[in-house]
Amino acid sequence: MAAEAITGYAAVAKRGSDPGEASMSRFMKWAACAALVTIGSNEAAFAQAACDRECLRSTLDRYLEAVVAHDPSKAPLVVGFRQTENAINVAPGRGVWKSVTALGKVQRRYVDPVSGQVGYYGTVIEGAEAAVVTVRVRVENRAVTEAEWYIARANDPGLRGARAPGGPPANLHNPEYLEQHPPPQRVVPRNERVDRAALSRIVDSYFDAITSHDRSVALVHEGCGRAENGSPAPGGAFLPPQPPRAGAQAPPPVAGAPGAQPGAASRDCVAGLENFNLSMVTARRTPLVDEEAQVALGLGVFIRRPGSPTPRNVFSEWFVIDEAKIRTIYTSMFYPPPELAVPNWPPFDGNWPLPATTVPDPATRP
Repeated sequence: MAAEAITGYAAVAKRGSDPGEASMSRFMKWAACAALVTIGSNEAAFAQAACDRECLRSTLDRYLEAVVAHDPSKAPLVVGFRQTENAINVAPGRGVWKSVTALGKVQRRYVDPVSGQVGYYGTVIEGAEAAVVTVRVRVENRAVTEAEWYIARANDPGLRGARAPGGPPANLHNPEYLEQHPPPQRVVPRNERVDRAALSRIVDSYFDAITSHDRSVALVHEGCGRAENGSPAPGGAFLPPQPPRAGAQAPPPVAGAPGAQPGAASRDCVAGLENFNLSMVTARRTPLVDEEAQVALGLGVFIRRPGSPTPRNVFSEWFVIDEAKIRTIYTSMFYPPPELAVPNWPPFDGNWPLPATTVPDPATRP
């Protein structure tokens, strides 16, 4: 394009020899030089800003290495870098920058050069404990501008409240199962892929099925499996059942998660939706789509039915898609207190929903 522009300018400059044409010739030469400078500057800026798959992976690794080293200066962070951990803003040097001592045995990286984002799903080590995490990182001009962490720890609250003394994790935290049955890290042949728009629509079909309580809406393989914070919930045809855990008891017959209804005939990721205690899936985002791996990251908030004492949960879900259908889903999710604004990321940086008790009615205020 630059060569064509210069050729055009030169052709015009050669026309005529009167003073007016000479003046025009000088102007066209100046314009040609200006065009060269502009085009060169734009190309240089593009070369500096462009970050391909390898660039995104290496930037994520530098960021994670800096977290493990407890040293934000080792990461290419921009001024004003923003990080949240389970929807709470954390300054560089605090939170996981202090607690994480190593990456865990499960390490999956998914890359989206179109959006300039890269993600980590797997485990990290905090002292002697493993946490199941999703980390979403945005890269701009080869620097990290955002990091969004979803962290599931063994002693976090779950669907039915706090962990019972001597009992298993209340939030289905199970890094051991995840180590044995991790999500794939793969490159799908081009002729077996669907495009990024289709991948996003497939993710939406799952959330639409949950909101409408109609499994036929979801584009899923029969027997699709789901691992929640490491535990099969349920495993379906693609993930094996979980072996008995010390202190575990059969859960009461309450539908608290898709497919988690005890005794249901169909044990897959959309089983039991007709009885699922959920009003809607809000604050939906699909920020990262890895077309090579055919994996997409879905984020959002499960809002319970009105009057339900069951808490909201905020989730990250990695959808593994084959033949334009969901095969397996891997999550890291948490159950926020009612006053916490979730998910705390634009455009959904409010509280979903804001409980009436958080801001009392003016008539009831003292």
